[in-house]
Amino acid sequence: MQVEKKETHTIIRPEDDCDQRFFSSLKKQIADFSKEHLIIDFSTLGTIKVDDLLQFFDIAIEKRAKHTSFVLVASGIAIDEIPDNLIVAPTLNEAQDILEMDAIERDLMGL
Repeated sequence: MQVEKKETHTIIRPEDDCDQRFFSSLKKQIADFSKEHLIIDFSTLGTIKVDDLLQFFDIAIEKRAKHTSFVLVASGIAIDEIPDNLIVAPTLNEAQDILEMDAIERDLMGL
């Protein structure tokens, strides 16, 4: 797992594949990122299945409850196959735009 810390968020990329090892590793370390806005970037892996992304649903709910952003980057995903609480962007730039919009929303709500 590659971790890249930015000023406002952290980007995590799997080294090989979006498999059970990556998910388990992230699940074990998610507490280390509890206060950080996260982008999980699968853009370098090619095709990702919807079932792979659905593994992250509980993490997404947990992050939102803590008022932090959580966005997955994966292209070629039919958005109607993804639950509303799981945010998927087709590119890293769009994921970063979503983080900015989330920050504005949190500011407006006083969170």
